[in-house]
Amino acid sequence: MSSIFTKIIKGELPSVKVHEDDHTLVIMDINPIQEGQLLVIPKKEVSTVWDLSKEDYNALMDSVQRAGKSLRKLFPNKTIGIMVEGLEVKDHAHVKVFPFSSVSEYHAVPSTSPTTEDLEKLAKRLAF
Repeated sequence: MSSIFTKIIKGELPSVKVHEDDHTLVIMDINPIQEGQLLVIPKKEVSTVWDLSKEDYNALMDSVQRAGKSLRKLFPNKTIGIMVEGLEVKDHAHVKVFPFSSVSEYHAVPSTSPTTEDLEKLAKRLAF
């Protein structure tokens, strides 16, 4: 069975895209811990980033870096953090990239879900 991210990559489920290349997809997180949170997803479905080929891993980290730089431009007074994930979406590792100003913001739990319109506006500003 395909993960939710594989279904998004295949276009079977909707998403708000920020960037896409041969190896990765960058989308707006629909349950962000902070405004502007991005998900950087390898197109290869693996449980952990350590299971990626060197080429896929390097492509993933390149997209993570580019996402972080884009967020830094939009949120210049915030720190840009990352979390490498593989637990919430079983069998599809991904990296969360997001702005934050304090330890409590870094460890926050999503409290509201932004509208698709709000996500689309942010995605246009973050596209790379």
